[in-house]
Amino acid sequence: MEKFFPWDVSVIFTKFPTFLHAALITLQITTSGILVGLIAGFVFALLKISYNKPLKAIASTYIFVVRGTPLLLQLFIIYYGLTTVVAIPPFPSAIIALGFHNGAYIAEIFRGSIESIPVGQMEAARSIGMSYRKAMQRIILPQAFKRAIPPLGNQFIIALKDSSLASTIAVPELLLRGRQLGSSSFKYMEMLVIVAVYYLLLTTLLHFILNKIDKKLTSGKRKARKIW
Repeated sequence: MEKFFPWDVSVIFTKFPTFLHAALITLQITTSGILVGLIAGFVFALLKISYNKPLKAIASTYIFVVRGTPLLLQLFIIYYGLTTVVAIPPFPSAIIALGFHNGAYIAEIFRGSIESIPVGQMEAARSIGMSYRKAMQRIILPQAFKRAIPPLGNQFIIALKDSSLASTIAVPELLLRGRQLGSSSFKYMEMLVIVAVYYLLLTTLLHFILNKIDKKLTSGKRKARKIW
């Protein structure tokens, strides 16, 4: 039997609970990185659609550079490259890198959602005396946020999986925990299976939550269509 199935399945069950702390760290990195990314993405999306050319150029450059370089490189630049200026510990370095990276993609999601709202809605709001800022706050942005939920959900799941790169700078998240236990016990495959199961559980949970949010936001539209 060992010749065809050399893994010790019992180790997977006995060691599974020891990964819980690492899973919580993975969640902390992901949620913090997503929050940073949402703030950065929203700000740079507004800059990208602004009429101010220098601000628009800054946003375009940020998005171009971040989307054109790998996250691992950005993580190394923040953790290793900035040590001559300021020493940033591994955990905040991972959050900054993840937020900085996802911010560029989220900016494009927000920009696309805002620009998908018909121009006539802004014109109608301005024609009744609303300022550009109020029209954005009350008319455009609420609709844009609803439209952004599905692509944002995909980006959040990508961010969760990308958080595994934090293991390269010794953040004790799931993948590093699996590698450490695999090295000490020589049960690499069993430990990696546990890591994979944890990621599947976390992505499934995140997908379920985002699905609920999306259904709640779109339920109002469906009811309105039924009335008409």
